[in-house]
Parts: sequence; structure tokens; C-alpha cells
Amino acid sequence: MRKISATYIFPGNKPPLKNGILVCDDDGKILELIDTGGKLKEEAGLEHYGGILMPGFVNAHCHLELSHLKGKIPEKKGFGEFIGAINQLRNQEGEMEVEAAIKKADRQLFAEGVVAVGDVSNALLSIEIKRKSRIYYHTFAEAFGFYPSRADRAFDFACFTEQIFRENQLAASVVPHSAYSVSAPLFKRITNKAVTQKSLLSIHNQESEAEQQFFRDGTGPIAHHLQNNLGLDISHWKPTGENSLDVVLNYLPSENQLLLVHNTFTTETDIEKLKSCRKTENTFLVLCPNSNLHIENRLPNASLFRKHNLNICLGTDSLASNSRLSVLNEMITLHQYFPEISLEELVQWGTIDGARALQVETHFGSFETGKKPGVNLITGVDLKTLKLTSKSKVKKLA
Repeated sequence: MRKISATYIFPGNKPPLKNGILVCDDDGKILELIDTGGKLKEEAGLEHYGGILMPGFVNAHCHLELSHLKGKIPEKKGFGEFIGAINQLRNQEGEMEVEAAIKKADRQLFAEGVVAVGDVSNALLSIEIKRKSRIYYHTFAEAFGFYPSRADRAFDFACFTEQIFRENQLAASVVPHSAYSVSAPLFKRITNKAVTQKSLLSIHNQESEAEQQFFRDGTGPIAHHLQNNLGLDISHWKPTGENSLDVVLNYLPSENQLLLVHNTFTTETDIEKLKSCRKTENTFLVLCPNSNLHIENRLPNASLFRKHNLNICLGTDSLASNSRLSVLNEMITLHQYFPEISLEELVQWGTIDGARALQVETHFGSFETGKKPGVNLITGVDLKTLKLTSKSKVKKLA
């Protein structure tokens, strides 16, 4: 049994405790959380640290399969350049090199204090690594299919991917990539499956202005990518004149849990439409701020999302658009650009809200008796103002 104390304990689902004590067994299962009223007494076997204790992080959006692209795509060139580079580079290395990068990324996630990940997969290369990992993974088997005529093939391949992950005792569900890369027939097939399975859904949402432009008038970087990088005939495409979120809300079932990822260009009008179509209880906005800065040099409007009391959780996206798979780094960036957001709220986004989004809150996300959520020590925090700093670091304690 261990008794661990710190200057503050942030339980994830409750207000912080000053000089509290976390009691857990040797395997990290939480036995008790003690409120000392801020008055800590010396006792045998008590571990005390300067800094804050918090549960393990939940990374709600990652792409392990792109880990081999770290440092290969220039920053701040815009979304069109980014997806063009992904298309050009992602298959240039062999399976052994890609798998080695995935394995290294999995180790990095663990070292960064991450206990659970929502990971997007387009292939089977990560199965063995996930099966042996000390991290919980939910794999989103992603379907692409711009041509309606290819809907069946794209859907069947995503279903096959999901099946193989599940046969390896790994949680998985079939999801659409984005509004602009999935045809109406493919959306309908994914929706029917999701309703039948009551499965977890995720989709890239409003990541770029290019996405909005493509739906408004059919032009811009995405149209250029489809035509020139992928060599597709887009003459059948009819712009809706609406935002891409409208398409997502029209197709994806409102009763299923949904993770909307990025939301960099989501507006208040979009949010009003979102709230009119879906319950906030089963809708989560996943923010990946460092990836957004890398690609578009822009951040989602976190203040707006807070104003509307939306569920927010955090992701890192891939090493193609990020230097580290660190949820703490995402929190540091948000604290830098949105100083009004409290540390307590950021901890909630990086722990219990992420666990709720991935539907694993009974195991992860908070210091509650019986859970094994991981224990992270965060140092380099301004303990007077309870603000993260550029010197903030994470150390896994359990």
C-alpha cells in the first residue's frame, strides 16, 4: 500500500485538495482519497511531493500510424499543403519502419502519463503493439470514400479492420474520416452500423477554412487535393452552401456518442445548430491545439465552447503535426492562450472528460475508490496562481 501526498491533489472530478493524501495499493488501485483540510501531518511511509497529483491523462485523438512522419512536414503551411504531404509521404517507408515508429510512440505516450487513447487506424499495423501495451486503446477504424460508387468497398474494408482489432480483444468502431471525404452512401452505411451496435463515433470536424470553402462553393485547397494529389474527378460534387458540420449532423445518428475532433473553425452558429440536433451529454469536442498551430497557426475558440457548457476533451493528433504526444503540452498551450481557463478545468478535460468521451470513465479519469486511473505528478507549476508554465513536466508515479 502507498500513501502519496502533494501540494495539491486534483482528483479529476472534484475540486483540488491542498496537502491531501491518496491511498492506493501496489498496483495503483485507489483505496481512499483523504482531505486533510490542508494540514498534513508527518507519518511513516508517506510520500510527499511538491507539485500536483492528478489521474493519468486520456488522449482522445491520436494517429499512431503516422508516427513515422515526425518532423517531415513543414509547419504553418495550411491544411492543403499538409494533407498533400501526408498523401505523398505516408507510404514511402516499409512496414517495419512504420511499426517501429508506432512502438516508439506507444512508449512515449506511456512516459507522458497517458493511460487511455482514442486512436485512428486505416490499417492493421498497430494491433500487436496495442495488444501488448500498458495503455488502453479504442481504435477508430476510419472509412474514406469520396466516390459514391466506392462506398461498399470502403465500408467493407473499415469493417474488416474493426473486426480484426476486436478479435484481438481491442475496442474498436467504424467511423467516418470527415465530411468532405465520405460520400452520402458511405455515411449511411456507417450510420446504420453505428445505430445497430450503439458504437462510439468520431470525425474530423471543421479543421480548416478549406473544409468550409469546399462545402460553400466547391473550390479551394481540398478541391485541389482531391483533383491534383489524388487524381479524382469531382464533377459529381455539389457544394451544399452550408458548413461541413451541417452534413455531419444530418448523417450521423444523434443517439450515438460522438467525438468532434479539432473544431478549429467552429462558430457560434455551428454550436447553436449542434445543440439543436444533439444532446450535449453524448457530444464531445476534442481539442488538439498544438496540431492546429502546426498546420493552420490557429486555435479553436475554447472560450466559446466553455460559454456554451460543451463537453471538452484533449488530443494530440499525430507526430506528423506535433512534436510530442503529450496531453500536458496541450494543456500548457491552452493555458498560454486562454489564461482564463482554470487548471482544475484543464485537468478535467485531460482526464475524466476524455474518459467519458471514450466511455471508460469506470476505469480511468478520476481518483475514485476501485479505479486504476494512473497517478501523475506535475511539477513546474506556479503553485500560487495554479497555472501551468513552460517548465511544467509530468512524472508517472503509478
